[in-house]
Amino acid sequence: MRTARRYLAREIYRSCAVVLLALIGLFTFFALIEELDNVGTHFTLLNLLYLQALEMPTRLYDLLPIGLLIGAILALAGLAQRNELVILRVSGVSGLKLLTMLWIITIPWVVGAFLLSEVITPAAELKSSEVSMTLLGRSDGSRLSSGYWFKETADDGGTRVINIATLKAGGSVAGVTLYEFRPGQELISLSQAKEGRFKAGELILNNVTETHIADDAVQALNTTQPPGAPLTRVQRSPERVLKTTLTPERLIARVLTPERMQIFDLLDYISYLKSNHLQTERQVVALWRKMAYPFTLLVMMTIAAPIGFMQTRRGGVGGKVFIGILLGVGFFMINQLALNIGMLSKWSPWVTALVPNIGALALAFGALILMENQHNVRRFSQGRGSRGKLTA
Repeated sequence: MRTARRYLAREIYRSCAVVLLALIGLFTFFALIEELDNVGTHFTLLNLLYLQALEMPTRLYDLLPIGLLIGAILALAGLAQRNELVILRVSGVSGLKLLTMLWIITIPWVVGAFLLSEVITPAAELKSSEVSMTLLGRSDGSRLSSGYWFKETADDGGTRVINIATLKAGGSVAGVTLYEFRPGQELISLSQAKEGRFKAGELILNNVTETHIADDAVQALNTTQPPGAPLTRVQRSPERVLKTTLTPERLIARVLTPERMQIFDLLDYISYLKSNHLQTERQVVALWRKMAYPFTLLVMMTIAAPIGFMQTRRGGVGGKVFIGILLGVGFFMINQLALNIGMLSKWSPWVTALVPNIGALALAFGALILMENQHNVRRFSQGRGSRGKLTA
């Protein structure tokens, strides 16, 4: 049994590696063609290749399920064509036992996907966003043209809105604009700083220009009489220390899309959004989808099992691979459709993340059981037909 599992693992790993390399190469080529128009004096071909290399971990993370599906079908179809699966079945290995072996074979892929999701992809995505912003003046993250915006509650019960133009390495920022409001949403001050840094729950701003608005500014503007004193007061200081709930990790959370963040960073960012009464639906759905990602790999292997176990006379290797591609693309489209409909219809996050996987698993498992008992089904159908003829 162990020998058979090792042999299956070797065949599936080899096929999946070849398929993933082909898919990554194909999608990278398309991305290169799309970005060639940006190549010029400031953005050279080497810069483009470097940017595409940084995007490869993210591309691998996205293509891993469908690559595992096609690779497994290719390997199993080859074994079926050489009658090696028939030998396993004759030796007493049932279809369910083969499926269990395939699930065990998938475990290293699950571990690798977890490391890719939690370590490699977030770092590569962050670096890619920084390089894209430096070289192209744009980022694929949640950065607006005016920078990154954050909202939090101040110590006095008011509201504080922070705008950061540029994020730097090591928790440093540049181009900081701070808006401070009273509990009644009246602006009381506007502060601008050229740069700042985060340290132990504090935002330390350098070269700060503060514009304070008088308490009676609203009343003075509502009357026709000129105010007796200036309504604003400008103050400049070399440094200002501001207590804040923002951290460098939460700043990075705005650069990365929710699906590319680490689970613990995503949980921390969701807690930050909830404490400041901001929407968290997108982040919660992304958290559930990240936790369901290893389950998706097992679902892909389960889908591959009944297709690969089909007898060769019902279709060659090419036909099975084509069916696998259709199923993989269909599953991806249903998954995205469930995400969009779930966000619009306010479905529970676990429904959006798990229902497509559970449905696909149930269909694949049912198909495998049906194939396992096809002889009994055929005998039952023939028996009913014979009884019908005798009755007639």
